[in-house]
Amino acid sequence: MRSVRTAFPLLFGLFVLRLLAAQAQSDIPRETIAITYPLDRTVTVKFRGTTRLPRLSGEAKVKRTGRSGTRIEMKIENLPRAYELGGAYTTYVLWAISPEGRTDNLGEIKRSGSIFIDSKIEVTTPLQTFALIVTAEPHFLVQTPSRMVVLENLPPRDTDGTEIATVPVRYIGNTSDYYRELTIPEVADSDYTQTPTSLLGARQAVKLARFAGAERDAPDELKAAEEQLQQAEGAWRLKQKEAEVDALARRATSLAVRAEELAIARRAARQRREEIAQRDEALREAERAAADASKEVADLRAALEREAHARELLERDLANANQRIRDLQSENERLRDELQTARAEAEKAKLELARVEGERRAEQKAAERRAALENLKQQLARYGTVRATEQGVIVTLPENGLWAGPRVAELSPRAAAKLEPLAALLANYPDFQIIIEAYSDDRGDDGALRALTELRAQRLAEKLIAAGVDRARIRALGMGSANPVAPNNTLAGRARNRRAEITLIPREDRSEAEQRAGSN
Repeated sequence: MRSVRTAFPLLFGLFVLRLLAAQAQSDIPRETIAITYPLDRTVTVKFRGTTRLPRLSGEAKVKRTGRSGTRIEMKIENLPRAYELGGAYTTYVLWAISPEGRTDNLGEIKRSGSIFIDSKIEVTTPLQTFALIVTAEPHFLVQTPSRMVVLENLPPRDTDGTEIATVPVRYIGNTSDYYRELTIPEVADSDYTQTPTSLLGARQAVKLARFAGAERDAPDELKAAEEQLQQAEGAWRLKQKEAEVDALARRATSLAVRAEELAIARRAARQRREEIAQRDEALREAERAAADASKEVADLRAALEREAHARELLERDLANANQRIRDLQSENERLRDELQTARAEAEKAKLELARVEGERRAEQKAAERRAALENLKQQLARYGTVRATEQGVIVTLPENGLWAGPRVAELSPRAAAKLEPLAALLANYPDFQIIIEAYSDDRGDDGALRALTELRAQRLAEKLIAAGVDRARIRALGMGSANPVAPNNTLAGRARNRRAEITLIPREDRSEAEQRAGSN
């Protein structure tokens, strides 16, 4: 009973943290205070939690000692584990932000234990005027802060009457993810509480290196990081000393960060080389075109010289000159007509080629849409009965397991396991308009049935929106007992009629609509 009482507050706290993280989905400009610390004076700075962890608090004692820099001693109370804010995070980092926007990684904030504990850090920075924030990070060697800000400093209290200068600092904070891409790896561990934080960070650093393309652009460095991580994993499995595991894991993190940096740099260099090669090819093509034009000019000059020589010959024979001149004029007109005809045919051929290419691209795009639609239908089949109509694709969700009862509009506890992955799937197909239609059987007053189905449709829409689907794409309708799919005189028929249908209607490609409007 004691273990249950201990676990319940922890589980409830995790639920509240995840709920707060889900509610803040957009970038929010934030403003904090950069403090100019006086020389050889200790200043006490309080910290407040952001909307991520509003009850989190901390305190730092800051002292600037001339050339040796500014020393910071910070203490944080009730610091939860970083992965509770999202699977991409394993640790916390303290940052100094100058008024000019320069950021300085002051170090990792370590914690231990199985429940909320206090954490401390003692570091120095060369900055004199700066703001202090704490962020959740995938590992301790990140070069720029994530937007998962959990703590920021407050203005210092005036304790001895001496004024301390402050400067406003603006930054972007409180976004939902360290990265926005869905393919970013998350820490996969069945028991976070038993795994050292440094080892979790090393695993994430290696995964981020792979995501950055190190398998292609920095394979040797990635291999060295993976081997170092295997050594750290082995030391942990063999239950070696925590300091030895920590040292091996941190070395693996350092190697993985190096692999990630090299992969990014080499990929940029490769792309630059490809751009240069494309530019060189375009230059060579232009040179070839110029050479062809020069040859054509030379040919025309030669023709003019031949005509001049012919005129000299014609002048010698005045009796035949007029007839010869008329013949040459006639021939010249014919050549001009042929040249004009050839140019018109060439222009017509270009237009025809452009038309054929446009049709080919349209066919290719239509094929891609059909393939995407077929793939969507296959994935939707996991959640209900799928059928294709002229209007779009319809997936039917049976009432069984979806609602808490046949005449209530409250979702059952099992509904989230089906609706959350369904919402994630629909969010990945933004080119479809979504119509939610809820139906009932005919047992009861028509007005009450329509009100019930309208409320059910709205509940489903709110569930999809909360999971990330754009509100503008969704239309919710309550249909009452209309459009039954089975007779209402049997229990099985009425159960089939109590259903929800989600219709996905393809939306017209905006670029194609603009092209057609321009052609008209």
